[in-house]
Amino acid sequence: MKVTIKDIAQAAGVAKSTVSKVMNDSPKISEETKARVRDIIKQMNYTPSSIATGLARQSSNTIAILIDMSKESEFLNQFFYNIIGGVESIIGPLKYELTIANIQHDHAEGHFLQRLVLNKRVDGIIANTSVLTPELCAELNRLEFPYISIGEINAPGIWVDCDNELGGFMLTRHLLDQGYPSVAFIGGEKDEPLFLRRAAGYQRALSEAGMAVQSGWIINGRAVEEDGYQAAKQLLQSANPPGSIVCMSNFSAYGVLQAARELNISIPAQLGIATFDEYPLSPYTTPPLTSLDMDTFQLGASAGRLLMDKLDNKEAAVSGQLLEPELIPRLSSKRSGGAAAE
Repeated sequence: MKVTIKDIAQAAGVAKSTVSKVMNDSPKISEETKARVRDIIKQMNYTPSSIATGLARQSSNTIAILIDMSKESEFLNQFFYNIIGGVESIIGPLKYELTIANIQHDHAEGHFLQRLVLNKRVDGIIANTSVLTPELCAELNRLEFPYISIGEINAPGIWVDCDNELGGFMLTRHLLDQGYPSVAFIGGEKDEPLFLRRAAGYQRALSEAGMAVQSGWIINGRAVEEDGYQAAKQLLQSANPPGSIVCMSNFSAYGVLQAARELNISIPAQLGIATFDEYPLSPYTTPPLTSLDMDTFQLGASAGRLLMDKLDNKEAAVSGQLLEPELIPRLSSKRSGGAAAE
């Protein structure tokens, strides 16, 4: 019986595409894997067919980052470009090109599944959860097409995200450790997954400190200055104002600063503020904001690395990967035992 490329792949414990890439001396395959596959090819006296050797050449050597151009927040912020830089830092040295593609849901022929996947214009896809709906994940899984989600998905697949629940815990724990007697939470749409994760961390920190979440101390809204300002005015003028506030973004936190200034509330002596996101405002406000740095460059790099592993037919150790954020304490919350920071 004639030896096939499938036989070689099974004997080597790799995919058929990996065997064909070895035969084409692809730089994407490790020297160790090449040596093992070549030894098996020699032992089994395999003569490759023109079809088998052509498999590797079907690669477009292109990776797509998908965005929804109808949502400005998808691409008009620094986080998006940090993610691009992180992805490129991994795939560039492996001779892959990176392209940015609009999902274009409005007509069938323009849908990315047709344009990019079925037409084989890209080898893999990276996108966030606003693009990768459960239905699209199911279709990509059915097609066995490589993709990585930036953000946790409720579907079989591989994803990477910053640990937002841990972030909510870290910010709240920091405020409590600084001697603030109570903590409120401002910002985020009520059913938004990002808000739910961050608020869960906030609630966990309070629970571990033996404290209950006060009624009305979680105020939902857009993570923007105006909503942060209005929420802070509501809280700080209430009969039971909080001693400190965790903010959904530094735009929300800037609104809180404005409200506290109008109400002649001293920061950090009378009110502590800590916020998600380091950029663009946290180091430059008055006072500078204690923030949680979510390393979006590393988020992109992790997504790129996971996708390259998937294209190389390596099994991911886990379906999801969480990156730990970094707390950056600043004057908006830095006091010890209730004393104001200098």
